[in-house]
Amino acid sequence: MRKNIKTTEAIFPMPVLMVATYNEDGSVDVMNAAWGTMLERDNVILNLTETHKTVKNIKERKAFTVSIADSKHVVEADYFGIASGNTTPNKFENSKLTATKSEKVNAPIINEFPICMECEFIEYGECGVIGKVVNTSVDENVMNGESVDIEKVSAIAFDPYTHGYYKVTERVGNAFKDGMQLKQ
Repeated sequence: MRKNIKTTEAIFPMPVLMVATYNEDGSVDVMNAAWGTMLERDNVILNLTETHKTVKNIKERKAFTVSIADSKHVVEADYFGIASGNTTPNKFENSKLTATKSEKVNAPIINEFPICMECEFIEYGECGVIGKVVNTSVDENVMNGESVDIEKVSAIAFDPYTHGYYKVTERVGNAFKDGMQLKQ
């Protein structure tokens, strides 16, 4: 039996993405964005409204980074979603995290987050910000040889039904392989 419920952001879990830019004074701005995904292999799309300070910065700087939040930094990640860059200019400093300027784009890499995509701004449209990923860097501590180890990344996902963050770690299958047993 099924039950109808109030519709919310019904596709879940949602990624917890940290979108980082530089403000007009060169200081670091970071926001928590759950509504984002890959548009194509090398393009990201972030469903962000123009009222966000981060969107203004992206348009001005023509660049941004997208990092995957991890369970070690859930407090900071949540804070970046609670505090607005429009009203809290020192929000990055309050987090005590650190940043390094990207060598590829005019945007900061938040050092503590394990995976970072460096993006060039393509356009802003009805669905939000689209960017081209020009580089992806990964903390070597989450690598297993040449591959990213998802268990070491300890990425977090957002559940919009309970407003909870959940750690994404356990492998339960093999993509493009397990379903082959049903193929006739």
